[in-house]
Amino acid sequence: MSSVDLFEYQARDLFESYGVPVLAGIIADTPEEAKAAAEKIGGTVVVKAQVKAGGRGKAGGVKVVHNADDAYTAAENILGLDIKGHIVKRVMIAAGARIEKEFYFSVLLDRANRSYLSLCSVEGGMEIEELAVERPEALAKIEVNALRGLDLAKAEEIARAGGFPEELISKVAPVFVKLYEVYKGEDATLVEVNPLVLTADGEIIALDGKVSLDENAGFRHPKHALLEDAAAADPLEAKAKENDLNYVKLDGSVGVIGNGAGLVMSTLDVVAYAGENFGGVKPANFLDIGGGASAEVMAAGLDVILNDAQVKSVFVNVFGGITACDAVAKGIVGALAELGSAANKPLVVRLDGNKVEEGRRILNEANHPLVTLAATMDEGAAKAAELAYAAR
Repeated sequence: MSSVDLFEYQARDLFESYGVPVLAGIIADTPEEAKAAAEKIGGTVVVKAQVKAGGRGKAGGVKVVHNADDAYTAAENILGLDIKGHIVKRVMIAAGARIEKEFYFSVLLDRANRSYLSLCSVEGGMEIEELAVERPEALAKIEVNALRGLDLAKAEEIARAGGFPEELISKVAPVFVKLYEVYKGEDATLVEVNPLVLTADGEIIALDGKVSLDENAGFRHPKHALLEDAAAADPLEAKAKENDLNYVKLDGSVGVIGNGAGLVMSTLDVVAYAGENFGGVKPANFLDIGGGASAEVMAAGLDVILNDAQVKSVFVNVFGGITACDAVAKGIVGALAELGSAANKPLVVRLDGNKVEEGRRILNEANHPLVTLAATMDEGAAKAAELAYAAR
């Protein structure tokens, strides 16, 4: 399952649209915009780096300031900062709050139990992983039935399990319900607030939110496409996505194309095993072209892989089923013709299954200088690894 992680400001905006109590927040891409945002909000504000990484405060990515000029300076220092490999390109100017207590709450997908799970603690603010290890009894884990959902009674049960005193349960439970509405309404796999705070005025505020959306549910949410960080996306993965290819980049030198996720996963293992005999050569990607292997689909897949500078050879491993091997072979020949000079790395092709002899005949007759036929998966993986090693 693939998911899209939101920036904090996006989570804040999403929370606000569902009625979750949040503080005012304005994004800024320059120190000048940060100053203007601080002037608009007024009073004490927090300048917060917008990166998809934890530990922003320790890295200098969160600064509390008391006037617009200081917001300018803070933004100037934070923008461009490297936080765990993420370069800060945007900050959020958030209204300040007088915090009395900090709590933790989340709803997430529990894959192991095929259900939802709520994590809750009256102790928030710190890394939840640390709390779970150091004081596991302080973190309540309550199953949420996907059919019944999280109503007020369930929210009160979660709050009590999390250690909230009775006088706070009536305050936090309605907020838990609204956060679950975000989770369900947006097809999320995670909705987390750390910290959820009690202010000096007695209000409950979601101070810092994290949301992950299920990409497989994107067809129900056209607006989710606007939330993706196109600038940070891997260009090859973006190109594959445009062509509806199931692609994941890996750190190796043998490009892999197959039809069916199971076959591709097996191919990755076989390539890695074969690569041990050739200097530790590894697969460069996962690419599943699915049931169809037309020239267009094959060309799109090869175009993605051949544009990866790390790739030195390509292993095409296809089992002909509904799409027979002769169609696959025609797809490969057509793809190479379509790509022309862009096809400049050796291809090892292993075909098996429906109409395999016809498929091999087509490739043999095409006699493309880049194509080598392999009889078995092991043979093909070994040849592809050998070619990648030789091209180093």
